[in-house]
Amino acid sequence: MGNNKKSLASKTVAVGAALGLAVVSYGMSASVWAQDSEMTFFITSAGPGNGGDLGGLEGADAHCTKLAAAAGSKLENWKAYLSVSAMIDRSGDSPKVIPGVDARDRIGSGPWSNAKGVLIANDVDGLHSDGNAINKENGLDENGNTVNARGDKPNRHDILTGSTPQGQYSTAGGDTTCSGWTSSDKGSAIVGHHDLAGLSNDRHMVSWNSAHGTAGCSADALPRTGGDGLFYCFYAGE
Repeated sequence: MGNNKKSLASKTVAVGAALGLAVVSYGMSASVWAQDSEMTFFITSAGPGNGGDLGGLEGADAHCTKLAAAAGSKLENWKAYLSVSAMIDRSGDSPKVIPGVDARDRIGSGPWSNAKGVLIANDVDGLHSDGNAINKENGLDENGNTVNARGDKPNRHDILTGSTPQGQYSTAGGDTTCSGWTSSDKGSAIVGHHDLAGLSNDRHMVSWNSAHGTAGCSADALPRTGGDGLFYCFYAGE
């Protein structure tokens, strides 16, 4: 009987040790995975400095690439999550329609992770569903820092998108993209709230990409509603 108890005790210790080793190994693997996962998504720590004039889509993309490189990323094909409304060019003899651009079509196919290796979304459909992981905790800048949210001073939770909830350009009328992200004195821009918080729990107020319009496009106007000219950047793949 005594030998059986000793044998059982030995087996229990062995199993416990094995489980402990497995947990430690799993923890190490998770840690290593997080450290090894390349950043493929971030919120800009700062805008180019000219309000809603980002230098157009090309200038916004270049800003994403510049910030990513400064943070140590080796990836180069970065795209700003920005839509551009369709426009009518009346400069010629006859009006010409310039097609709009949908933010969702610019950012590749995913998956995307933040600077700490947290998965934001697996694909475009997942990004535009309630299952994405964008919030105050995970909506980090390129250096892995949190971005000021509602309740922080100053509030910087307005993220420029010019988009509908599904990542498309708006057809509601009026300028919703600061003249295609080239204006700092005219128009307005649709913004999202990266912290999913607003003046109410209305579905738009808690939208990461389509909460409301700005008070204007200047560097002075954007902060009036809680913004600072920030936008989302995604790695679009090779």
